[in-house]
Amino acid sequence: MRGSSTDPTRSPGHRRARRSAGALATAALLLPLLGAAPSESPTDSSAAALQRAFASASAEYHVPQTVLLAVSYLQSRWDTHGGAPSVTGGYGPMHLTDARAALAATEHLSEGTEDARGDSSRPALHPTAQLPAESRLPARLRTLAKAAELTGLSATDLRTDEAANVAGGAALLADAQKDLGESLSADPADWYGAVARFSGADDSATAAAYANDVYDVIHTGEQRTTDAGQQVALAARPGLAPDTAQLKETGLRTVAAGDTECPKKVSCEWIPAPYSQFGTDDYGNHDLGDRPASQSIKYIVIHDTEGQWDGVLNLVQDPTYVSWNYTIRSTDGLIAQHVKAKDVAWHAGNWYINAKSIGIEHEGFLAAPDAWYTEAMYRSSARLVSYLTRKYGIPLDRQHILGHDNVPGPTTSTVPGMHTDPGPYWDWAHYFDLLGRPVGQTARKGGGLVTIRPDYARNQPVYTGCVTAGQPCAVHGSSEVRLYSGPGETYPLIKDIGLGTTPTTGVNDLSSRVSTGQQYAVADRSGDWTAIWYLGQKAWFKNPRKQPTAVAATGLVVTPKAGAESVPVYGRAYPEASAYPAGVPAQAVSPLPYTLLKGQKYVVGDKVPGEYYYAVTFTTDSHKVVVGKDLYYEIQYGHRVEFVRAADVRLERAGR
Repeated sequence: MRGSSTDPTRSPGHRRARRSAGALATAALLLPLLGAAPSESPTDSSAAALQRAFASASAEYHVPQTVLLAVSYLQSRWDTHGGAPSVTGGYGPMHLTDARAALAATEHLSEGTEDARGDSSRPALHPTAQLPAESRLPARLRTLAKAAELTGLSATDLRTDEAANVAGGAALLADAQKDLGESLSADPADWYGAVARFSGADDSATAAAYANDVYDVIHTGEQRTTDAGQQVALAARPGLAPDTAQLKETGLRTVAAGDTECPKKVSCEWIPAPYSQFGTDDYGNHDLGDRPASQSIKYIVIHDTEGQWDGVLNLVQDPTYVSWNYTIRSTDGLIAQHVKAKDVAWHAGNWYINAKSIGIEHEGFLAAPDAWYTEAMYRSSARLVSYLTRKYGIPLDRQHILGHDNVPGPTTSTVPGMHTDPGPYWDWAHYFDLLGRPVGQTARKGGGLVTIRPDYARNQPVYTGCVTAGQPCAVHGSSEVRLYSGPGETYPLIKDIGLGTTPTTGVNDLSSRVSTGQQYAVADRSGDWTAIWYLGQKAWFKNPRKQPTAVAATGLVVTPKAGAESVPVYGRAYPEASAYPAGVPAQAVSPLPYTLLKGQKYVVGDKVPGEYYYAVTFTTDSHKVVVGKDLYYEIQYGHRVEFVRAADVRLERAGR
């Protein structure tokens, strides 16, 4: 949800402000944890302890173990996260919520000179967004207190002891079942209504979508080793048919989906972003269009909100603010749509990308590694993205499914201000598993291309600045791998000349990082180290055989045409000046401070014509899509994608 800057004088102070915002969010979420650290010597430390905890809670509260396991899997994948809360203050395998401080928000799209629209042809919006006042927390954010009341267990135990947490979840399910007038049946099929209630959703569609996901887990079965080393399994029950008629008993409100653009298996609500005029001669907070008839949709951009659900929805409904297409709630995966796909939302800080993308915000915080995302949100998001990619023909790869941190700065002055969400803690490998396109090896080892693919849980690079500038963040799994200027950690980190700063391990510093699913051409190898072409340099990362952080790949690459020592790199694929009709000002085709040098190769994501959407007025009669004859290749140049003119480079196939 972070935009770009159009201010060439942007100072490091803004970065410090971002870290401070992340620190506030982290501190807010951790407040309930003070004085409640997990015990270093749990009662049962064996690898099967959690499985036994589910069996014990099932017996005590008369909830089928199958239901209990499936609900927990959908919430947390049975992970404990070391006792830390999720982005909405949920604790433990059952995601019991105690979110007294989770309403803290760190709104950032209006910071400094950010321009989420990313088009200098019209003034940037600089609204002063007011954070919502804290109000009574909804029931979905305070289930831990209810579990304490039902079980007699302390809030501390429910947060930090996995067996107590599971018991609390079982008690909540049993209480919901009895409240619906249903018996504590041993048949999992009889618990559909209670599962729907457990979601915390206040509408029947969201509750049903959640319950359907739980029963999908039951149908397929699951097994995994958790983040605490616990081995948990749920046997598949493919023929189980839940009593979906129980949904009527829940008394939840019915919400009309309206004319939303969502897949059938998710809950989707229409909460429109306003298209209206304000002031003397301005409008917001998106542009009307006619996509995909007028121009193709090429990208999905993944964001995190850096704020709590209700506050974020207030912001997107402000006509003086900016916009995105969808927001997804963490607790239950509810999707709110704000801008139609035909229209252009202002979200990515690059007008070319905005005009050809759909932006999806996820309730969460970049600089709070332990403020984890629920499985319900990951699954809901994956279903939405699968639907959108099928509908608009968007390839399922990391050069089309972008993080906001992969969106390029459109001009040199904007590069330092581009934002960095969803950050190193978004689990891209798991996300692509859910998308049905696992990130894996596609060529023989030793070839010319690699796909970055570390083991998320075991890959734990040190980041700093989550809470205090320069201080280490909590140790946590990550999708990202660090790059050095030589084959060893004693070499300096790779420098990004576009940022113009000395590279650091800061959580928002993208100078020297690659992310899961990104592909690069191999430049060299030395022992356990692999070098790739990155930002015009040889960049080295540790890639040991026993614990590889990349796998072999095959694909297309570009290199400068014969005789060229270097070619320019661009942050947007705009048409040549002669393509613009009368009445539409020609946009500068501005090279960035980067170059593609002779002998270097970069992976190609797409070949596209230069294109510009002229839309600077509230009335649409002057809006035009300008398409040029100049062609561009989108390439994976650094952490962000960039563009090169097709006329400047030679296309090759690499890998085998």
